[in-house]
Amino acid sequence: MGGPSDPPEGTPEGTPGGGDDEYRSVVFDESFVRAAHLQEFSAQERIADHTPAVRRRPPLRRGLSRRALILVVLIAVAFGTAVYMGVRHPYQSPSARPPAEQTRTTVVPLAPRGKVPGAADAGLLFEHSPAAQFRAGAAGLPLPAFHDTAHFAAEQVRNALLIAKEYVVRSALDPEVLTGGETRSVRLLLDPDQFAQFDESVDRPAADGRHAATGWLVRLDPARARLAGTEIRVQGSLRFAESDSSALEVVAAHTLVYPLRPAGDPDARVSLFTVRRELRFRFDRDDLRLHQARLTLATLQAGPLSCAEDTADRLRPLLAGQTAKEGGPAGTDPYATGDAMGALCGTLAENAQPDL
Repeated sequence: MGGPSDPPEGTPEGTPGGGDDEYRSVVFDESFVRAAHLQEFSAQERIADHTPAVRRRPPLRRGLSRRALILVVLIAVAFGTAVYMGVRHPYQSPSARPPAEQTRTTVVPLAPRGKVPGAADAGLLFEHSPAAQFRAGAAGLPLPAFHDTAHFAAEQVRNALLIAKEYVVRSALDPEVLTGGETRSVRLLLDPDQFAQFDESVDRPAADGRHAATGWLVRLDPARARLAGTEIRVQGSLRFAESDSSALEVVAAHTLVYPLRPAGDPDARVSLFTVRRELRFRFDRDDLRLHQARLTLATLQAGPLSCAEDTADRLRPLLAGQTAKEGGPAGTDPYATGDAMGALCGTLAENAQPDL
């Protein structure tokens, strides 16, 4: 090994060796000069107003620069941390949700036996009808007493009841929905898995037990009838139960009574149109968190209607003084393939109408 005074690359060739050489320690080769941190300015540079006699030389670049080295170290640390977290704390895959079953819908028109009763004032009709004690609007669908269940807290049960009630209000009491012009407010309360079926039911309704728009919402034909005032009488109930450990079921059973007049005739007599609905909802924990529901079953009976009218798209009520058209749904062929759901029709009981 060279001594402390040796140049960086060893003793230069041609330099006399031996310990007797008194100038050996001050002999500098080119490599020694290049390795120096300080460099003396030349005479010409000192003349040009350079105050210091020397300048600092930039360090020699040997291998990676300090910045590149730091970057490599940071990348290695980040990669090691990611690997460690992946091994020790792996992300849990989201719980698989069962695909939403298609909602089953049943719409039954109720035909009157005679002429539909009418009056000049809706209040008189309500007073002489079974809806006399019904409450107005959403107040007719109060929340029941609720409590926690085996797998759901009381607050989750309350949330499920509130969502179900909101669905009833939006789908059956909103004037924009009733006239057939608004569906988005109802759609937003549904689980996204049901959007496709809902959209198809609204855009291409069919009486097939799956795609009746009137199974999802109460929609009147605006060319046939209009609301006579803003008061809609309602009476109903909500009940809940666990369908299994992962879901709550809420059933909304309610009767709604609408005062109607013929479209375009504000002076015509008023008649009452009654709708009886039962909606079954399923809520898992994601639905409760996202304020949405899965509608699994919808049953609707409404009258006075004519059995000869199509009820899948819109409800076309019979109004004051009108009678049901002759005819009704065609018979069901038990040998036919495809959907087994046939058209249904019932008779509206006389005591279900105002007794004037």
